[in-house]
Amino acid sequence: MQNDEFDVIVIGGGAAGLSAGLMLARSRRSVLVLDAGAPRNAPAAAVHGLFARDGVPPAELLERGRAEVRAYGGEVREATVTDARRDGDLFVVLAGGDELRARRLLVATGLVDDLPDLPGVREHWGHDIVHCPYCHGWEVRDTAIGVLALTPRAVHQALLFRQWSDDVILFANDLVVADDDEREQLEARSVRVVDGAVVAVESVDGRVSGVRLADGTVVPRATIAIGPRALVRLPFLAGLGLAVAEHPSGIGEHLPADPTGRTSVPGVWAAGNVTDPIAQVGAAAAGAAFAAAQLNMDLVQEDVERAVADRRRG
Repeated sequence: MQNDEFDVIVIGGGAAGLSAGLMLARSRRSVLVLDAGAPRNAPAAAVHGLFARDGVPPAELLERGRAEVRAYGGEVREATVTDARRDGDLFVVLAGGDELRARRLLVATGLVDDLPDLPGVREHWGHDIVHCPYCHGWEVRDTAIGVLALTPRAVHQALLFRQWSDDVILFANDLVVADDDEREQLEARSVRVVDGAVVAVESVDGRVSGVRLADGTVVPRATIAIGPRALVRLPFLAGLGLAVAEHPSGIGEHLPADPTGRTSVPGVWAAGNVTDPIAQVGAAAAGAAFAAAQLNMDLVQEDVERAVADRRRG
């Protein structure tokens, strides 16, 4: 028989969710991690910049994380949360046809990258088409890089990728009109700007080969960098009284939380990319571990208050 009531339910089974689950299980809390099975970094061949685990395949990292949570008595289940609400002192979570209850919730679902509807992008996403230089820059170093503008932030992205290659082109894509200062910065770093709308990413033998413009011109490139909007896609938030907001960085949406992970709804915490779209795997996991520790202290205080009240009642 599976347990249906826990101290904490962690919604999201990526690096952040498993890190939180590990911290809570080691704190001797009954914890359930619910994993919808759609990690954001699944298309990538490896996780990079993660201390002592650089180059590990994402699936392997998650499998190790699940095993560690279970080793301390935590549960990990594959299920998608469809609804969540408060019911008295507990939260009710509907997932995979089950009705589960918990004293606290921790949301660690991550984000969804809103990829442009452009031929060639989805096929090469996570390989020859990348977004984060700290995740992929070393792997695409010294290649011909094209930064495809999806927002005005592309100027910043082009200057950043210039650190990894001296052959960088910014495709304005009819979305970016660099001001004089930006033009000067790009020219000073030998980043060429190509105007005109982009209509497709070209490939040869399964690898990106160039960018096709609306006038038919194909500009050879081996790597494409884009900056898709990060979206929060969590239908259960409304039942909890939570709402997403624009992240101050301009990258996209996030679920606001204070530095300890507390959201605006008492008893609901959040950690990882769902609160910080910029965080890499290590930072997301570290933030979730910290939030889990703060959540555990919240439960400790509640346990103490209940024990004192029971003692006074005799």
